[in-house]
Amino acid sequence: MLKKRAGFWLANSIMVSLLALSFACGGKTEETGDSGGGNTGGTTGTKYAATGNEGTVTGKVSLNGAAPAAQKIDMSQDANCATKNKDPMTETVMAKDGKLANVFVYVKEGTTADGKKIADYSFDTPSAEVVLDQNGCHYVPHVMGMQPNQKLKVTNSDPTGHNIHALPKSGSGNEEWNESQPGGAGPITKTFKRSEILVPVKCNQHPWMKAYIGVVKHPFYAVSKEDGSFEIKGLPAGSYTVVAWHEKFGEKTAQVKIDAKGTATSDFAFDSTASASVEGGSLQVMPALELPMTIRH
Repeated sequence: MLKKRAGFWLANSIMVSLLALSFACGGKTEETGDSGGGNTGGTTGTKYAATGNEGTVTGKVSLNGAAPAAQKIDMSQDANCATKNKDPMTETVMAKDGKLANVFVYVKEGTTADGKKIADYSFDTPSAEVVLDQNGCHYVPHVMGMQPNQKLKVTNSDPTGHNIHALPKSGSGNEEWNESQPGGAGPITKTFKRSEILVPVKCNQHPWMKAYIGVVKHPFYAVSKEDGSFEIKGLPAGSYTVVAWHEKFGEKTAQVKIDAKGTATSDFAFDSTASASVEGGSLQVMPALELPMTIRH
């Protein structure tokens, strides 16, 4: 009887193990992410090789109507901030002479002249790191771009501590992180695994501080300058959908065709009375302090 029971339990154990192995080998993991030329960076698709016939997309971003006035920031909660930044103002709308800065412009999708989808290519991860600095209790730059797996170096040029809190969209495949960085501390280095338009960043200790990071599979993106101008280089000849993203005014989309070694122009215009709730935009920051998730010394 004991031998029969032992054999029964042994047979059951083997069957359970085989079932577990079957699920482990046959299961699929669903990957999700945002647009921006694909989800991953430099790991899937045909590796793009420059031919020397690439072109450029240039343009300007305008703001129609009177720009909303910047608001004075009350930094009295932190004497170090107030001392270093004598006239702090909000950066939500940075407009001058009808031109709009801090607009993230990127190629969303498109087809090259030889009929290939730009999303089907993979691109090398840049070896150069991008830098997000905290200076005068502001994030500098306010809007920036990078590629998946590229290194993001967060620095603190202030004599006070900050708490950097990146807030990717749930399900994007990017991890939320939140780390403290005292004044004088070394840089924090992070990466985003997936493309996402755009990742909001805030400081839990200074609620007025915010920034946006566009993570794009390919290098075809830019941020508009003070005069509204932008330039996207190295784009293969073809037809593309180009998107301009602003944290308050939302998105504008344009179609552009670029010839080999050519330069195409794509201008965008936003209405100053518009207000859109776009993914990743209009970052809501809490007026009170939050506890950091991780403290670095």
